[in-house]
Amino acid sequence: MFEIGSSLREARLRQTLDFPEIEQSTKIRGKYLRALEDEQFDLLPAQTYVKGFLRSYAEYLGLDGQLYVDEYNSRYVVGEEESPLRPRQSPRRPPGPPRVQSRVVLLTLLGIALVTALVIVAWTRGGAGNQRIPGLATERTTTKQTVLPPVHTSRSAVARLEVTAALDSSWLQVHRGSVTGPIVYQGTLEKGEKQLFVGRRLWIDVGRPEVLRAKLNGRAVRFPTGGPKIVVVTARGLHAATGA
Repeated sequence: MFEIGSSLREARLRQTLDFPEIEQSTKIRGKYLRALEDEQFDLLPAQTYVKGFLRSYAEYLGLDGQLYVDEYNSRYVVGEEESPLRPRQSPRRPPGPPRVQSRVVLLTLLGIALVTALVIVAWTRGGAGNQRIPGLATERTTTKQTVLPPVHTSRSAVARLEVTAALDSSWLQVHRGSVTGPIVYQGTLEKGEKQLFVGRRLWIDVGRPEVLRAKLNGRAVRFPTGGPKIVVVTARGLHAATGA
């Protein structure tokens, strides 16, 4: 068991991400992101959107989205599978005398025949589209639909780079935004160790690119070798920094 909100907040602060940047990338409104971190789930539209927003936000931060949804279900979703109570049925009245039932059936048949005759007369005289018979006009109702924020979000503009020291250890220094931007990681990545970096543009100073293996948004990529060791990372790919 873990704290949903505090773990989300720690992951966001560790990556120095702000709500406006996350809102633009995930298309989830900032007040809903704050509600998830504060565990004020009643501020969100419905449980379905809570789970969708929780999964999208956690995965954007590089966390296991399904783990957070399972924790939310175990702590906050109660009695979802219980069947609704059946309304009490009023006792049926005993059937009336046969003569009363016969009269009701006869009147019903006469009413149907009268309505059918009126429809036929209206159709033959002026066309069904131009005649309006009192009592037969149907009312059109317009249902106003409320548009809620989408669950599934697009992160095509965000680079999610997973770096693994596959062959040996290597020193790394990672900046977000530009070569002079904030440092999000600095140190030696030991052999077998893995790190995840997220941002629209990353500048990485690589000590030994030939020993590293990387995945960019789920697809395998290679660090440029044989030239400058400062690499620029975007959602489109990796390339050596010009003039570095």
